[in-house]
Amino acid sequence: MEWLKDVVNFLSNPTIFFTGAVVLWVLIMKYYRIWTAPKFIKTVTILSVIALGAALFDPNFAKEALKPDNVPIWIMIYSVGFFFWLAMRRGLLNDDLMAEGLPNLEKQESDKRVYTWPDLVYSELICMVLFTAFLVGWSVILKAPLEDPANAGVTPAIAKAPWYFLGLQEILVYYDPWMAGVILPGLIVVGLIAMPYFDMNPKGNGYYTIKERFWALWVWGFGFVVLWIALIFLGTFMRGPGWNFFGPFEYWDSHKVVALANINLSEIVWVQLFNIGLPSNILVRESVGIILTVLYMSVIPPLLAKTFLKKLYEEMGLVRYSLMIVLVLIMASLPIKMYLRWSFNLKYIVSIPEYMFNL
Repeated sequence: MEWLKDVVNFLSNPTIFFTGAVVLWVLIMKYYRIWTAPKFIKTVTILSVIALGAALFDPNFAKEALKPDNVPIWIMIYSVGFFFWLAMRRGLLNDDLMAEGLPNLEKQESDKRVYTWPDLVYSELICMVLFTAFLVGWSVILKAPLEDPANAGVTPAIAKAPWYFLGLQEILVYYDPWMAGVILPGLIVVGLIAMPYFDMNPKGNGYYTIKERFWALWVWGFGFVVLWIALIFLGTFMRGPGWNFFGPFEYWDSHKVVALANINLSEIVWVQLFNIGLPSNILVRESVGIILTVLYMSVIPPLLAKTFLKKLYEEMGLVRYSLMIVLVLIMASLPIKMYLRWSFNLKYIVSIPEYMFNL
C-alpha cells in the first residue's frame, strides 16, 4: 500500500489540500440533501474510522496522530462534524416541513417542559460524574505533553502553539505579526458581534433552517470549517521541523531544507519586471500593491452588489451591505495570501517596514 501513502502525501501539498477543502465545502453546501441522509453519513463515518485505524499502523503517521496534545484534534474533528451534520439535518427537515405548511421541529417540541428540579439538576449531575470519569481515564492513559525545562541555548526543531491556536499560528506565516495577532482576530470578534446587526432577517430565529439563511450559513461555515478547522489540521499534521510541509506518512526530517526565497510584490514589479532598483519613495515603491488593495476593497463590493449579491444588497441596504462585504473580503484575503505564498513565494503585497505596515 505504499502507492496509496504516496498519493495521500501528494494530495497533502498545501495548495492541493486547501483547494480540496474549498471544493469539498462547496459540494457540501450544494448537495446537503445527499450527505445529510443518516445512512450516508453513517457509512462515511465508519469508513473514515476504518481508514484512520489502518493509517495508525504506519509509524510516521502514528507518531504525530497519537501525541497526547494531538488527540483532542481528532475528537474536535468528529464532534464538529457530528454537530454540523445534526444542525444541517434539522435545518433540512424544517425546510421540508415548512414547505408543506407544517410547524417546524422546534415548534413541535416547544410544549415539552423540563423542570429545574429534579430533572435538569439530575441530568447535569450525571453528566458531571461521567465527564469527570472520562477526564480521569484520559489523564491515566495519555501522559501530559510536558517537555524539558526551557533552555536558551537549545532551539527546538519546531515550536508549535497549543492545538487550539495552531490556526492562528498558521495565519502568522502569511501576515505581519501585528496583523495576524491583533487586527485579524479583532475583526473576527467584531464580525461575530456585528453579524446579528448586519443580517436582520427574522427568518431562522429560534429554529434550524438552510434555505432561509443560506448565505449566512455558507459564509460563517467557510470561515469556521475551512479557514479555522482546516488550518488547525494543516498546522498540526503537516507542519514539521523548520515549519516545512510534510505528508501524513512522510518522515519528519529535521534536516530537511527547502529553498524558499520569499519576495514582495514591489520587488517583483521594480526589480524583476522593470529591471531597476526599488524607488526610494515609499508611495512610488508600493504603488502597485496599494492600487491593487484599493481596487480589491472598492471595486468588488459594488460589482457583487450588481451581480451575484444583488438580492442580498436590496435586502440589507447600502450601509449594512458595505460593512458586511468589507469583512467578507478581509476574510477572503487570507486564502488569497496563502495561494500567493505557496505558488509564487509572495510575502507581502504592500511592504512598508519603515512604519511596520505590511499587507
